[in-house]
Amino acid sequence: MNALVEIRNVSKRFVPRLSLGERIAARLGQPIETRTVHAVDGVSFAIRKGEVLGLVGESGCGKSTLGRVIAGIHPPSAGFVTLDGAPLLGPDGRKRTRRVQMVFQDPFASLDPRIRIGETISEGPIAHGLTTKAEARAYAAQWLAAVGLPADAADRFPHQFSGGQRQRVAIARALAMKPDMLVCDEPVASLDVSIQAQIVNLLLKLRREFGLTMLFISHDLGIVRHISDRIAIMYLGRIVELGPTEAVYAAPAHPYTRALLDSIPKLVTDSETLVSFKPITGELPSPLSPPPGCHFHLRCPFARSECREIVPIRREAGAGRDVACHFPLET
Repeated sequence: MNALVEIRNVSKRFVPRLSLGERIAARLGQPIETRTVHAVDGVSFAIRKGEVLGLVGESGCGKSTLGRVIAGIHPPSAGFVTLDGAPLLGPDGRKRTRRVQMVFQDPFASLDPRIRIGETISEGPIAHGLTTKAEARAYAAQWLAAVGLPADAADRFPHQFSGGQRQRVAIARALAMKPDMLVCDEPVASLDVSIQAQIVNLLLKLRREFGLTMLFISHDLGIVRHISDRIAIMYLGRIVELGPTEAVYAAPAHPYTRALLDSIPKLVTDSETLVSFKPITGELPSPLSPPPGCHFHLRCPFARSECREIVPIRREAGAGRDVACHFPLET
């Protein structure tokens, strides 16, 4: 299957704002230590046309930042993203295409509370020549229907909808740009469990109807398993394992992937313990000062001297998978 999007050695770094004390010290001429957040660190992979790729990892690992780079919202600090072989961003660092759209985690925050839903959905398409102001209402109604909302929803404001309905509006807004790909950043994390299932099933339905490619970002391994064809495991800015979803779940090759799966609560019927799970020990290191070598070595029960000194290169691990580990688990 051909790649729609390629991410090549992408890194993204941020310099945090100075605190009040640091600003005062700088005004007094005192030296200030420069700090850099290494949010994404040398990531490379491809997203195939028509597939759903799940991106999983703990909070703070860089998933959302990577999603925004792929969507063209953040320019990468290094590396580049291509769409059908052409650079996603122009020489000025601005996005060149409407073909990649994003659905954000919090639909209330991502929708302008002062603008009616119809205008929210049609504003971008009008700017890109996909519809006209005269036809904007009918155009918005078309995409509201696609996500299961009535045409008169166009006259209402975001606060008049439930959380699930607002997320449907956000999806309709993205679809109205007629994209080839959606970047879904934790699109169900803020919703009730019953509503989560509805939104996930809606995304699968839209994928079939419109031939969409998706990057589905989540920390919920159960949802990712249901919706994804392949899965990428991210840890502190790096992809540590990538492969077909069922193969990764059945026999993880990276110790971090194994630890994530072991941390999922499971019902136990043959003992006095009703629920069994094994939380990951230790804390995620700070992206301000990531550890040398393999970023996971501080929490890995299998770490050796090589892990503390040498950055592992992602390599084939069987069953169509890649793993970035010096000593991968047997699969």
